[in-house]
Amino acid sequence: MRKNIIMVVNPISGDIDKAELITSVALFSEKENLNLVIYTTSGVADIVNIKALYETYKPERIIVAGGDGTIKMVAEAMEKQNVILGILPAGSANGLAVDLDLPSTLEENLAIAFHNNYMEIDMISINGKKSIHLSDLGLNAEMIKNYEKSTIRGKWGYFLQTFSTLIDLDDPFTATITGDFETIECVARMIVIANSKKYGTGVSINPNGVMDDGKFELVILKNLDLVTLGKIITGNMPIDSEDIEIISTDRATITTNVPVSFQIDGEYFGTKTMLNIEILPKQMKVAIPNPINEII
Repeated sequence: MRKNIIMVVNPISGDIDKAELITSVALFSEKENLNLVIYTTSGVADIVNIKALYETYKPERIIVAGGDGTIKMVAEAMEKQNVILGILPAGSANGLAVDLDLPSTLEENLAIAFHNNYMEIDMISINGKKSIHLSDLGLNAEMIKNYEKSTIRGKWGYFLQTFSTLIDLDDPFTATITGDFETIECVARMIVIANSKKYGTGVSINPNGVMDDGKFELVILKNLDLVTLGKIITGNMPIDSEDIEIISTDRATITTNVPVSFQIDGEYFGTKTMLNIEILPKQMKVAIPNPINEII
């Protein structure tokens, strides 16, 4: 009897046509003698529908074709199930794929998604909402708000919105951060809540990020002028700068003096004045490349 495999496709992520990708997955599934069930997201009751499909077909793996937001949605739907997610990066933001060192070709990613090792990664709860990758308050969230309104997608769209956001930069905000560390009060341009190292654009923001260590990092960027931003974008994160502070912890509360733009995994969530944050250990199994020299 053929085993089942579910593929969840976000048709609009990354503004790219998924037809070729779906065809490739169908051919790969046939070669592996698997029964492929395709679910296309609509933005309406997707989590409920994915749960129902799982109960019907009981797959050992679910293939996700989309960006960070789509992966997070499937992870939330499957939080109580023993299932491995195989990722085919196909979003505007593919930060998790970047951090997992997934390759650039579809053929290589298919082999990993269907066959390889997996790791159990942590998630972060922020005011009850889950984050698998990077969330933040301030400049980047403001940029994502502008990006969502823009008609230009992909990395070029992000690049354009970064500079237009910098031109119209709001005043910095004052933040108070409490937890199992000395309380921090600071003026900041941006505070990143990080479970990993890099944004989907490849920009490294948290050199200390490990996705399965039971901790998250708060990366506080107190000054984000063009020089500092340039260093971050070019991969030269100035972690020894007094303008940047990194805290590793498993829970924290951030309060701000004014409402500040906030995003989770590339999705804008309005403005916030308080964030309650805690780590959720070992929440999601994700297929990853095999270590070098390991035989599949």
